[in-house]
Amino acid sequence: MTTEISTNTTPTRGLALATFDDAFRFASMVAKSDFAPKDFRGKPESCLLAIQHGSEIGLSPMQSLQSIAVINGRPSIWGDAALAVVSASAVCEYVTEEIEEGKDGEALVAICTAKRRGYPKPTVSRFSVADAKKAGLWGKSGPWTQYPRRMLQLRARGFALRDAFPDVLKGLVTAEEAQDYPANEPAKEAAKPATPSVVKVTAAAPVVPEDPMGKARLAVSRATTFEMLDAIRSLVDKRHAEGVFSEAAKDELVALIHHKAEMLIGSEDSGTEFPHEAAEHEVAS
Repeated sequence: MTTEISTNTTPTRGLALATFDDAFRFASMVAKSDFAPKDFRGKPESCLLAIQHGSEIGLSPMQSLQSIAVINGRPSIWGDAALAVVSASAVCEYVTEEIEEGKDGEALVAICTAKRRGYPKPTVSRFSVADAKKAGLWGKSGPWTQYPRRMLQLRARGFALRDAFPDVLKGLVTAEEAQDYPANEPAKEAAKPATPSVVKVTAAAPVVPEDPMGKARLAVSRATTFEMLDAIRSLVDKRHAEGVFSEAAKDELVALIHHKAEMLIGSEDSGTEFPHEAAEHEVAS
């Protein structure tokens, strides 16, 4: 199955909110209506922030409310909306998606190819059943059981669009991917009974994940210089060659490294540490 999405450069239409007061009044009205998504009902502040996030990537106010989701405390964008935003961008030449069946009928591989205008080669991301099993997603109750092909497609799409068009999506991760990240566990650990001595140690020591992916994500989140990011990238390549990281895992880490590098570039003080929200949620075991 192959699908090619053509580029649409039609400007976004919708209500124009010229001032902050206009935006907040509109958000307050939507929060009281049935048009507000479940998580935004009765929360005008959340509606306003969703509208702001959406406006930064070219969405109208109502599109923003339907396309931006808050999962585990961080904003994300639904996969279909991410594809729409990228396809409408002038820098997008094309995006194609396909599913390879494999020999045994279960070895499905979702492939997303994203071509950025002016770049010689497209970005190609693959996400297979083997990758889903390694991430603990295959057979997981919910969409991964009900619509496995669709979930493979969305995961490959999310990686490809984020790698090829980070400036268009402004660092937003797809909501389908964010839903698969484990919830923040340290808060649960703090609620467990513990002796005073244990409490003192755990309160002072940072939570360090034991799995290689968790350690790599945490290392990226704590990197404060480009030299540190270069060292992490070299280690990622080495672990990938050794078979520790899958292709999808490597792509994810490379995307995180690029995102962190952009944050460092945008800072006046390159020695300031910037916590990476994605890493904070991804490293939780």
